[in-house]
Amino acid sequence: MTADVIDARGPLSEAVVKALHSDEPGVFPAIADADAFGEDLQLALHLCYELHYQGLPGVDADWEWDPGLLAFRGGMERAFLAGLRAGTAGGTEVAAVLDELLVEPADGTGISHYLAERGQWWQMREYLVHRSIYHLKEADPHAWVIPRLRGRAKAALVAVEFDEFGGGRAERVHAQLYADLLTAAGLDAGYLHYLNRAPACMLAVVNLMSLFGLHRRLRGALVGHFTAAEITTAPSARRMDRALARHEAPEACRRFFTEHIEADAVHEQVMRREVIGGLLTAEPDLAADVVFGIQATELVESSFTDHVLGAWRAGRTSLRPV
Repeated sequence: MTADVIDARGPLSEAVVKALHSDEPGVFPAIADADAFGEDLQLALHLCYELHYQGLPGVDADWEWDPGLLAFRGGMERAFLAGLRAGTAGGTEVAAVLDELLVEPADGTGISHYLAERGQWWQMREYLVHRSIYHLKEADPHAWVIPRLRGRAKAALVAVEFDEFGGGRAERVHAQLYADLLTAAGLDAGYLHYLNRAPACMLAVVNLMSLFGLHRRLRGALVGHFTAAEITTAPSARRMDRALARHEAPEACRRFFTEHIEADAVHEQVMRREVIGGLLTAEPDLAADVVFGIQATELVESSFTDHVLGAWRAGRTSLRPV
């Protein structure tokens, strides 16, 4: 997707899109009244962050470190971070928060439960479109924390990332497995192809990782996020595989999820015992940040789940209109 086909969602994202097409310094509006979780701020922030990933076609690479754009991004980050902190309880009891994640409710009501039990094929495809914003760059945000860790925590996290990046085999990279899934499901596997369809709650899931990854002071929060993701993925992936089997989906659709059933069951233990254990042994003062990362992950994922299931139960699409 090129910047010129991105649909702005308000003055913040419009200013970013205009700036990226200009050779002149950007002119950016005030952020004070912006909704931290709203469509406008989340898209604007996502576009700023994308300059640190694969960039945007047709956009000069120098925009990545443009002082004016970075200052504008900083203001949006402060608003987003304030919203995340306001929506989480906080605390320092890492073990207790992790234990809560390990408990699977008997009457689970999440998206994977819905799709496994009664979801229709069009709903499955919608969900795959949503998650493409994340999974086509899977593992990339977490790689930013590697130089910010040391010793036991660094070694263990790199081991997990090695698996995420396919263990040295390009065709096994998790982002590639997701691209294969999209193609097999009859969807477009292009990077950010569906950005205009993704609502703010989906963008916030990815922006959370970018926010934590790009700031060294939030390294504990990124470790918390990564651990939460690894703990919750295996049971969710098992349900997704069951849902795809119910629809007799091709093997290429199921491979992404079966890979996570096996890998993340191991990753969960490594992240909890070695990465978090090593981090807090070296830097015990980061316990509150680890808890925040876990809770913030639950916050944005719950918002996404509520949006999607609310739309489906009302009989309408959960994607933004074209």
